[in-house]
Amino acid sequence: MENSRRRFLKTAGYSILGVGAGSMLIGLSAHPTKAAGSGPSAASLFKQRPENREAERWGMIIDTRKLNESICEKMQQACHSIHNVPDIVGKFGNKKHEIKWIWPTEFRHAFPEREAEFLTEKLSHKSIIPVLCNHCDNPPCVQACPTKATFKRESDGIVMMDFHRCIGCRFCMAACPFGSRSFNFRDPRPAIKKENPDFPTRMRGVVEKCNFCAERLAVGKNPACVEASEGAMTFGDLNDPESEVRKLLAEEFAIRRKPNLGTFPSVLYIV
Repeated sequence: MENSRRRFLKTAGYSILGVGAGSMLIGLSAHPTKAAGSGPSAASLFKQRPENREAERWGMIIDTRKLNESICEKMQQACHSIHNVPDIVGKFGNKKHEIKWIWPTEFRHAFPEREAEFLTEKLSHKSIIPVLCNHCDNPPCVQACPTKATFKRESDGIVMMDFHRCIGCRFCMAACPFGSRSFNFRDPRPAIKKENPDFPTRMRGVVEKCNFCAERLAVGKNPACVEASEGAMTFGDLNDPESEVRKLLAEEFAIRRKPNLGTFPSVLYIV
């Protein structure tokens, strides 16, 4: 498997230089969608069902006024447990290889461009802010991926990952300005505390990130972090003026991360 992956990476590198790019991408587009590790296939996991929740563009609003460290921890635990996110630091003690889908960080790291000499007590330098993939409307990671392993789902705007197509080039990680992607430097499965059989595990050499709980939306549920947020998160259709998120945005002032980059994140923060 590793030899095959290295050969494929070499081929992808040639394609970027213009050698046989067309034929390679045609072959990739016909590749079956399948999880890179064990568990159900992505095709079966995300397929639409009668109870499927639909939107033109899914978005999330995080009310920082309702957050504390305990709530942020619950949100992370809920997300990581159902998505088989490995505890690399706890198992191997290597912070550099940490895998994260949603995690707390200080306000100054989430919004470096909004640092000021005088900040309110609530938005002090050490205020905890949960960050995740922003599911940008103009995602640079999608443009950078040579194999279409990361793609924007046209039906609802979610930036998805096809783990099986990922060749581990990490171009998407370099392109993402938010640091929202993690790379499996080692087999992550030994670091999974309790495996959820309903979601695929990954393998070494694969990039992963938040998927807005697309598998839960397919069965009519909210994302796991939203359910665990105790009202600090609101999820809905940004293109629907009657949705909860749009009504909230009409009443409250919200900001995006790094708006000057033109990625148009679908995750907004009320401050």
